[in-house]
Amino acid sequence: MKRLSEMTPGQEGVISSVSGDNRYVGRITSIGITPGCRVRIIKNDKNRPLIVYTRDTMIALNRNESSNIEVEEVKG
Repeated sequence: MKRLSEMTPGQEGVISSVSGDNRYVGRITSIGITPGCRVRIIKNDKNRPLIVYTRDTMIALNRNESSNIEVEEVKG
């Protein structure tokens, strides 16, 4: 398992868990990032927001937010 923030552009994975306080988890799940959902990393530049593609939408997450999301990498 990896943290979402550790993945590189082009990698795909399935969200395995989202951790944090209730407010954070509620906000993240309300934008569609839920356990079981498939994500693809579009951009992951140092000191910039992480951009992911999921559920036909591009979402920007800050570094702290993306480090609280565990992902199981999917090959191919």
